[in-house]
Amino acid sequence: MKDTFVLNLVHRPELAPEYAEKITGQGHAEDISKKDLRDESLDIFKLQQEIAHKNGLKTTIQMTYASLFSDEAVALAKEHHRLYGDEIGLTLLGLPCKEFREKYKTKDFCIWMFSWKDKVAIVTDVFSLFYKKFGFYPESTGSYYLDAELINFIKEKYPSVKCAIATCWEEGPKAYHTTNNSWYTFLDGGPWNPWIPSKQNTHAPAANLSEDDGIVAIPHLSRDLLACFDGNGSNFGTHPQNVLRGMIYHDGKYPYLYNLIDQYRHLAKYNNGYSYNMMFVGPGWMNKKGRWEAPYELLVKAYEDGVAYYGKLKKEGKLIDMTMSEFADFYRKNKTYEEPECALWEDILYGGGKQLFWYSDPYFRTCVDLNQGGALIDLRPYVAKLVRPVGIGTKHIQDASYPYLVQAHYRAGYFTHYAGEGTLKSAKVAFDGEEVDLALCRTQGHYHQEGKTRVLVLDPVEIEFKLLTISLQTTFYFEEGSSAIKIKREIVASSDSEKTVEINEYLTASFGTTEYAENMTGISLKTKGTKTQKISYQYKCREVIENKARQVVAEVPQIQTIVSMQSDHPTVGYVKEGYAFSPMFTIGLKAHLKEKEAFTSWLKLEKVN
Repeated sequence: MKDTFVLNLVHRPELAPEYAEKITGQGHAEDISKKDLRDESLDIFKLQQEIAHKNGLKTTIQMTYASLFSDEAVALAKEHHRLYGDEIGLTLLGLPCKEFREKYKTKDFCIWMFSWKDKVAIVTDVFSLFYKKFGFYPESTGSYYLDAELINFIKEKYPSVKCAIATCWEEGPKAYHTTNNSWYTFLDGGPWNPWIPSKQNTHAPAANLSEDDGIVAIPHLSRDLLACFDGNGSNFGTHPQNVLRGMIYHDGKYPYLYNLIDQYRHLAKYNNGYSYNMMFVGPGWMNKKGRWEAPYELLVKAYEDGVAYYGKLKKEGKLIDMTMSEFADFYRKNKTYEEPECALWEDILYGGGKQLFWYSDPYFRTCVDLNQGGALIDLRPYVAKLVRPVGIGTKHIQDASYPYLVQAHYRAGYFTHYAGEGTLKSAKVAFDGEEVDLALCRTQGHYHQEGKTRVLVLDPVEIEFKLLTISLQTTFYFEEGSSAIKIKREIVASSDSEKTVEINEYLTASFGTTEYAENMTGISLKTKGTKTQKISYQYKCREVIENKARQVVAEVPQIQTIVSMQSDHPTVGYVKEGYAFSPMFTIGLKAHLKEKEAFTSWLKLEKVN
C-alpha cells in the first residue's frame, strides 16, 4: 500500500436539509415541503456533483428518504452511475420530509435515537423504497452514528451493505457546548479513521472474525486530530464549509484546509503507506442565502477549491478516489483486524509546535500529549466491547459515546485547582524533597516501527532540582495484538551519576462519557505482591502500599474493565481511593534510578470476566 491516499467523496441529495430550512424559511412558519426549498436543494446537489465530475472524481450518492420521492433525483443518480461510475447508496440522514413526518408523527431525525421498534420500521421502509426505485439494495449506508444493534440488523436483512458512515469523531460535550447546548448528540470515543466495528459496539473495532459485524465503517468527515480534540470538531474538518464555519480563512483563501488534507496524507508514514480522507456533503452547506457569515459565492468557491485540490492530487498520481463499496473491498484486502491506526499529529492551526500521538486498535484508543511530557490524556477501553444500546427505551437515549478511563478535558487532566486531581497517566520525578510531574515538561517526539511494534520516542526533558539536574527520556511501545502499553523512562544524563531519583509512574482515572461524575461505588483497587491488599471504593480517601509489588490493579465493573500496571523492576506499588469532591482513583508504581538506568512498566487493559 505504499503511499496510497484514498478519498471517499460522498454527496447526499438532502431535499429538506434542516440547515437550509431555517434560512430559507426565516420569518415564516416551518414548512419542509416548500417547493423553493426542494428545488434549491436539488440544484445545489447537481452543482456539487458537477464540481466533482469536472475534477475527475467519482462520488458515492447517498440517497435520502426525501430524495427517493423525487423522480428527478432518482433519475439523476441513475444517470451519474452510468456516466461516471458513481455509486448509488442510501443514507439514514435526510429523513425529515412531509412524507416522513406524516407517517411517523415525529420531528426526530437521528436514526440511532429512535426506539428499536421505530428503527426497524424506518430502516425497512427506507430500504424497501430504495429497492422499489432502483431495483437493487444499496452496498453502502450511513448516518452521523449507527449503533451496533442497528448495523447488525441491517447486515442480516440487507447483506449487500458492506460500508457505512458510522460515527462522527469527537461529537460529544464539546460540540454540545458550542451549539448553545442544543445539539443533543454525544458520539465521541471512536476511531478517527476507517475501521471494522465489533458486533457489540460500533466504536470498538473488531478483534477477529467472530466480532466482525460485516461492514467497514468510515467516519463522518476527517477531523483535525488536535484542534478537534481541544475544541469544537465542527470547525475543524476536511469539509470546506467546516473551515468557513470556524472562520479559518482570509480574503477568500483557506491554506488551513489544504494543510489539513496534507496532514492526513502524511499519516501514510505511520500506517504502512496507507492514508485516508472523506468528505460528506449535503446541499444545506451551500445555501443561496449564505451561511456562517459567508455569502453563497464564497461557499461555492470554497467547495470548488477544495474538490479541485483533490482533483489535482489525483492527476499527480497522489490520490485514488473510490466509492464507499470499493473502499470497503480495498480495506478488507489490505488491513488486518489487529493492525492499529496511528497518527503523530502536528498543530497545523496555530503552529505552536504541539504534538499529539493517537493510537487505536481493537483493545484501546489512547492519546499521548507530548506537550505534557508524554501524558496519556485519553484512554478508551475497547477491550471491554461494551454492549451499550442507545435510543428511546434504553438507558442512553442520546449518549452514544464510548466511556473513557482518562479524558483530560472532561475530567481536568493535570489539576491546577486547590484540591483534587484530574484523570491523567503520567510520571512524577522526586529528589531530596522536590517533585516534578512530567506533565509540566513540554517535549516533542518521533515515530518508528519495529516489526509489529509501534514505537514513539520522546525527546529527553531536562529536570532541574536544587542539587541535581537530570535528562529523562520516555519511550512508548505499542505491540500489535496486545492490550498493553509498554512505557520506558530512562535517565540519559545526570549532573551526579551516583545520585538516585524516585520515579512515580501513576494513572489517575475515572469513567464516564461527559464531564459529570459517575457513581464510583463498587470499583475495586488492589496491590499484589507478597500479599494482596484491597480497597472497595467508598469515597474514604484511603491508600494502601505494597513494598514488593508485582502489580497494581483497578477493576471498574461499571465499564467491565480491569486496568493494571506492572513492572519487571523492584517497585513499591500503591492504590489510592478518591473522595466525593475528587471522585477519581489512582494506581501507581515507584522505583529508584540513577544515570543510564531505566524503569519499564506496562499499562494493561482487560475485560472483566
